[in-house]
Amino acid sequence: MARIVVAGAGAIGASIAYHLALRGADDVVLADRGEVASGATAKAMGGVRQQFSTEPEVRLARESIRFFEELGAPFFEQVGYLFLATTEDGLAELEARAELQRGLGVPVEGANLSRLRGLRRDDVLGAVVCWEDGVAEPAEVTRELVRRSVELGVELRERTDARDVAGDVLVIAAGTYSPELWSGLPIRPLCRQLVDVGPVADLPSDLPMVVEAETGFHFRRRGDYLRLAMAEPALRWTDREDVDDALVEDWRRRLGRRYPPAAAAPVERAWAGLYDMTPDAHPLIGWAAEGVYVASGFSGHGFMQSPAVGAAVAGEILEGGSEFDLTPYRLERFAEGAVFPETLVL
Repeated sequence: MARIVVAGAGAIGASIAYHLALRGADDVVLADRGEVASGATAKAMGGVRQQFSTEPEVRLARESIRFFEELGAPFFEQVGYLFLATTEDGLAELEARAELQRGLGVPVEGANLSRLRGLRRDDVLGAVVCWEDGVAEPAEVTRELVRRSVELGVELRERTDARDVAGDVLVIAAGTYSPELWSGLPIRPLCRQLVDVGPVADLPSDLPMVVEAETGFHFRRRGDYLRLAMAEPALRWTDREDVDDALVEDWRRRLGRRYPPAAAAPVERAWAGLYDMTPDAHPLIGWAAEGVYVASGFSGHGFMQSPAVGAAVAGEILEGGSEFDLTPYRLERFAEGAVFPETLVL
């Protein structure tokens, strides 16, 4: 059997290695020039949702949610994803997306906000929620997958450049570093930041991920703290992971308006990481050349989609095909002019 070298021990690479081993691959090396989950995975928000705006993304997420459900606590908390609309246009967009999602089997429903203690709702015109969605700890989930992979025979090599490992197939799952491994990939880094505030007294244990539809501001519970994030007004196309303090203060004010019990919560920490963005915010999945397979460019959605991606990629590499249709994600789509922009990039 061919030797398969997976470059990148983040969420995507770990899932691919794990599913290769599950399918019987007996010579798999998982290599990372750092350590397991030491890159973007360790800095991620940790949301797991099926509520996307395009069919291919919904299908990927739909395939992935079952894995997270099986993984269960403490790795995954199925507390739901709640989208709030405060304008008529925002509500119409929410409802249109919900119709698409329900048509693909996602149980999205109108939300009863009265059950959510502490949340400001007097300005909300409507809301939708999917209670199957939830939150997880990306680094912990990834380490668990690597642990299982090693038990199945995968060789882990940390602090190792995958190009220095002899193999028959190279799988590039290195996020923003992927173009260094295979030139010409349409991926560029986008700096995004997150903030943890707290502790916040009496946070409901079942508080969902709360998302303001119009602004993209969102937050989730993490223990006694709240984790905040938002698409930035000026996109930072850079590989520098810098925190913008002005954004931190803006988000604290937004949190105080949407969730008043946390208005005075201090900043516990703020940090930045990188999205590996493609021109249409969809990933690149497929063969780049003989012996070179790419699974990168997940544009901030890699962790939540990693279970389905890992299974599909393993199927293609080992068996020449997958139960999941990966056609929309092929590398050649840009040359052919086929794009399907994902609008719900949080």
